Amino acid sequence: MDRLCGVDEAGRGPLCGPVVAAAVILDPARPIVGLADSKKLSEKRRVALAAEIREKALAWCVAEASVEEIDRLNILHASMLAMQRAVAGLKPAPTRAQVDGNRCPQLAVPCEAIVKGDALVPEISAASILAKTARDAQLLELDRKYPQYGLAGHKGYPTPAHLAALRAHGACEIYRKSFGPVHDVIANPPLWTDEDCT
Repeated sequence: MDRLCGVDEAGRGPLCGPVVAAAVILDPARPIVGLADSKKLSEKRRVALAAEIREKALAWCVAEASVEEIDRLNILHASMLAMQRAVAGLKPAPTRAQVDGNRCPQLAVPCEAIVKGDALVPEISAASILAKTARDAQLLELDRKYPQYGLAGHKGYPTPAHLAALRAHGACEIYRKSFGPVHDVIANPPLWTDEDCT
């Protein structure tokens, strides 16, 4: 039986937090209407679809690579590692994989990279939605712990407001030290930092 899994990641561009990947095998007997690239959906729609995917998919898995792994490996290799972990976590195992983008992680099954796959392949769309909603939920948790950075709003992406907050408060352990703006702040720390962020 052919079991195609779609694979995608979320969080390559942000300055903080893990990179999150998801792998999904859809069930042909339980179709999900409205799958699309997660970036083109409203947050409310993404959350609703994520719940439906978790309920109806034949298999799904969300995995991540940590900030430490991102800094050690670089963001591309950390993204590939997160994808490998997501695919490895699928039960039943897939017979083949399709990945959003132009590179495939090393997998135990045949893999094909599809540019703009999150808009073209329902399985990749589903993975895109799970990865994005899982990472957004993590960033909301981090925002509660570190409210000074405004993470709930920008989800860690290098917006002007985020860069200003980073310069004002310094970089704590959730930040990717290998990323240029974070490295610059560490090299030129603010004159003061919050006590819980040293």
